[in-house]
Amino acid sequence: MIEFIHETLLLLPFLFGTYLVLEMIEAKAGGALERWLERARSVGPFAGALAGAIPQCGVSAAAASFYAGGVITVGTLTAVFLSTSDELLPVLISKQVPFLLMAKIVVLKVICAIAVGFTVNGILALLRRRRRDVSVEELCEHSLCHCREHKGILVPALIHTAEIFLFIVIVSGAINLAMHYFGEDCLGSLHMTRPLIGELAAGAIGLVPNCAVSVAGAELYVKGAISGGALMASSFTGSGLGLLVLLRTNRNLKENICILLTVYVVGVVLGVLTGPLL
Repeated sequence: MIEFIHETLLLLPFLFGTYLVLEMIEAKAGGALERWLERARSVGPFAGALAGAIPQCGVSAAAASFYAGGVITVGTLTAVFLSTSDELLPVLISKQVPFLLMAKIVVLKVICAIAVGFTVNGILALLRRRRRDVSVEELCEHSLCHCREHKGILVPALIHTAEIFLFIVIVSGAINLAMHYFGEDCLGSLHMTRPLIGELAAGAIGLVPNCAVSVAGAELYVKGAISGGALMASSFTGSGLGLLVLLRTNRNLKENICILLTVYVVGVVLGVLTGPLL
């Protein structure tokens, strides 16, 4: 529980920084900053995949809020989610797993995330789906935070940070307790060494919005209780707290479900394809 509190507190700088940037963009709407962001969207999946590779839950949470605010595209968000590894690498390092294996996992995740992110953006462009405009107003309407009543950018950013942080503590805290009492033993009983079945099960488990899932996955892999494919599948679908923040900040439920299903299906397929390479 102490680790959960520590990890959750580490989210605060990411969340506050995210909402401060969003408020700044909103305040300068139509200016040079927004035009620069529009140009930057074309290379978003590349930057998103690299950022997601940083072993920290806050990156995916920030990406979800940026997407809800219209700053990044769905392809960039997908790239961040797929490349996120949460606590996987720190656990593997603590278990003295060979450096070459860890490097292979990171490189595979980043390359696949970039390819999928650009593919998603390309498909949506072909379908002529309109990109959402940058707008913090949608976040406010969804959270009912009444932060528009305050002038400036600091107080609204603090209100959004507190609202999302409290939501994460309640939901993720409940999940963390469940993982503490039933986690590793329950996961170990799912026979995730079986081809395809292991990837399907591990991919579903990876969607659970909690860093403890990636810790359990790494522990089980080191013990030989899950296959390389299952490890990769859970790592691809495991976006930490990103999905949780997305569900809280993005109003479009259909859109959220499509993103979740895309991450799951792609994660499982990539797990099957990359698992033999470990």
